[in-house]
Amino acid sequence: MFALQFLILMTITQLEYVVAVATYKSFVAAAEKCFVTQPTLSMQIQKLEDELGVKIFDRNKHPIAITDMGAIIVSQAQIALAECERIHELIQGQQKILSGVFKFAAIPTVAPNILPGLLENYSKNFPAMKLQVKEMETNQIISALRNNEIDAALLSTPLEENGIKEYPLFYEPFVGYFSEGEKALKKRMIVPADIALDRIWLLNEGHCMRNQIINLCSDQIQKLQAERPYRYESSNVETLRKMVEKNGGMAVLPELATLEFTEDQIEHIRYFEDPEPVREISLVTNGHFVRMSVLQSLMDEILKLVPEKMRVQKKNRKVLRIQSAKLEL
Repeated sequence: MFALQFLILMTITQLEYVVAVATYKSFVAAAEKCFVTQPTLSMQIQKLEDELGVKIFDRNKHPIAITDMGAIIVSQAQIALAECERIHELIQGQQKILSGVFKFAAIPTVAPNILPGLLENYSKNFPAMKLQVKEMETNQIISALRNNEIDAALLSTPLEENGIKEYPLFYEPFVGYFSEGEKALKKRMIVPADIALDRIWLLNEGHCMRNQIINLCSDQIQKLQAERPYRYESSNVETLRKMVEKNGGMAVLPELATLEFTEDQIEHIRYFEDPEPVREISLVTNGHFVRMSVLQSLMDEILKLVPEKMRVQKKNRKVLRIQSAKLEL
């Protein structure tokens, strides 16, 4: 009964304003995100509070706080907005035409191998859809999903985050990439013990792949690297490759990053013995997401760019799924 009365009293615009203020804890910031003036937004929320006879926000606190009743109203507002979005989803499903804006993110270690092909193909197959895409690190993505700043993201899972839905797409193996003269090149396949921890090149802190590699190798990696003449941590996988080629040592790379390697570069790749280390790559959304037709279209287009061996988990195949250190996410 409360939900029905709530929807009768509240317009969709007011719903959006309430959720925006709850998200950004500021009337000014919320107004900017909603593309209206601050007085207009404040007036609409005040009008709603007067109609409901309750205070949604405590304006005396900085940042603005949500009252106990306000928290219930904000939660209901999020559900109501999702249901409104579901109406558009149902209409598009009937018409079999996808349209509108979709805000999408991907982590930097996945983006270069997926986004160029995805954007090229998706715009051809779904011309009425406008993708707004950016690269973001995992912790930024989680925050953006919770704040409704993006609709979905492509990243390494599992996240084990409440209110976040995960849709696994494929399992990407890690491979070793070694400079000339490294002992591991004498072997056909390698094991984690073959990784020279004092000569490995790593991504910066904040990248989930960095944590996965540390989990794979050793918790002594930082101590061993301190003995190097200099220390360099990269912000992207391509730089890791160049560091190996110019300065020696080795790096652990995601296999998709090696698909366009030259024959000479391929000779410096070594795959891991079973169980091979892999990372799970998924599309993720927040718990209120309803645009499943768009999400499915993204899944289909992404999987076209991925080798079948990664898409299909072969029966009885042994893999070692490398997770990120929870502390770093």
